[in-house]
Amino acid sequence: MTLDHRQHHLEKVRAGLSVVVYPLQAIVNFPFIAVEWLDEGLSTRQSLLKENEQLRKQSLELKARLQKFNSLENENMRLRELLESSFKAGDRVLIAELLKVNLEPYTRKIVINKGDIHEVYVGQPLVDAYGIMGQVTHVGPFTSSAMLITDPNHAIPVQVIRNGLRAIASGTGSVNQLELINIPNNTDIKKGDRLVTSGLGGRFPSGYPVATVISVEKDPGLRFARVIAEPTAHLQRTREVLLVWPAGRRQETIPTAKPAGDKG
Repeated sequence: MTLDHRQHHLEKVRAGLSVVVYPLQAIVNFPFIAVEWLDEGLSTRQSLLKENEQLRKQSLELKARLQKFNSLENENMRLRELLESSFKAGDRVLIAELLKVNLEPYTRKIVINKGDIHEVYVGQPLVDAYGIMGQVTHVGPFTSSAMLITDPNHAIPVQVIRNGLRAIASGTGSVNQLELINIPNNTDIKKGDRLVTSGLGGRFPSGYPVATVISVEKDPGLRFARVIAEPTAHLQRTREVLLVWPAGRRQETIPTAKPAGDKG
């Protein structure tokens, strides 16, 4: 031992033995190391699966919220357009929402969420941000019915902006078509002409957009031309509308609801 302490001969022997024994120790410890590695791997995999599931749920929630935000943004844009159109018009207006659309063929009628308590009256003009939609035909306490300008029973006095020509635009029953009736073949009207309310008859205030002429057919064998126009109002897409009280209409002269069946 004294010799070993001084010359460190046994230290070399121990080092050599440790080299020989190490593989045996590694083999003996391998099962324990493998179990720990597998446990850690499974734990990490479960943790990743759980985290992925949470992220997937969060992604779905965010997508749902984004859809709602997009809907709200579009609604705000529509309301801004309505308000801007009301400022331009200078008339008293009230925003209303569509409650029902009549789906009967060739009939274009809607129900809105404003009625007698809101001073709505029969014959009141209905517009959106782009033009005339129609007029109120029946008023209840809280809701009202309206006929769109494309209804075959509806007609509206119009004027061509380009030359001041006056005409009557009648509904055809089609979703997006009006027809100008009794237009002689020699009349100065052409595709692209814009039509606005003329103000004649006193029901619709003048200057509101109504339609754009999309076709003019002139048959020499017929007295009148066939003139078709497309409404400027978004009749099939609008959810909010404006009820218009034309400037100069006195509040005390606003009529109340008429009995059912009365065509006002």
